[in-house]
Amino acid sequence: MLNREFGNSKEAEEQAIDPLAGGIYQQGYQCGMLWGASMAIGTEAYRRSEDQAEAIAMAITATRHIVDSFLDSSKSIECGDITETDMTNKWSLAKYMLTGKFYGCLKLADIWAPDAIRTAQAGLALEQPELKQQPKSCASEVIKKMGGTDEEAVMVAGFAGGLGFSGNGCGALGAAIWKTTLESVKKGEWKYNLSNPTFDKILEKFYEVSDYEMECSKICGKQFNTIDEHTEFIRNGGCDKMINVLAQ
Repeated sequence: MLNREFGNSKEAEEQAIDPLAGGIYQQGYQCGMLWGASMAIGTEAYRRSEDQAEAIAMAITATRHIVDSFLDSSKSIECGDITETDMTNKWSLAKYMLTGKFYGCLKLADIWAPDAIRTAQAGLALEQPELKQQPKSCASEVIKKMGGTDEEAVMVAGFAGGLGFSGNGCGALGAAIWKTTLESVKKGEWKYNLSNPTFDKILEKFYEVSDYEMECSKICGKQFNTIDEHTEFIRNGGCDKMINVLAQ
């Protein structure tokens, strides 16, 4: 939706978002619409600024606004709360499909779309606050370690801090799953499946490092309020182990 609005064609990258539907591989966390919107914002931020650090800051700032916008249209940003469905349970998922609950998601997308576009445009146009240091995003750091391009690193920058510093499902994990899928898409090997051994292994490694927590605020012991605060945490090695494990 937003990529089309900005005139950015990213078919492979958009397809690679598929596993984030259902709230990060059906885990029930942030709605797939938000992951997609944040990535579209990152894509546009990269196009607008030749300075990667500035583009990362733009993507994070605009994603924070897009999360607030989504909450104006929905009771929660969590897929599990919105759908009242346990996506990891095949019977619950079948009920979601057979009872037509998924139409509620389509309706939400239609309701939110106009404000999402306005908010994304306004968020990207905001003057960035003066920062004490070059901004970093945990999600971008994962992409870099996985051999991703500068553009890919900026595309996922808004995932930082559990998506726009909201403290929810880990943005670094979302970035790792997306990048893994993107490489599969580029090779023509990607096929969406509710059960994926590769993602199961990523989740297993992730949970071992996170002490079986998924939410950023619980993993880090805090919720980030500013870009400088998050950057300082990353620079001080706060997520080093997680980033290194996810990038393997």
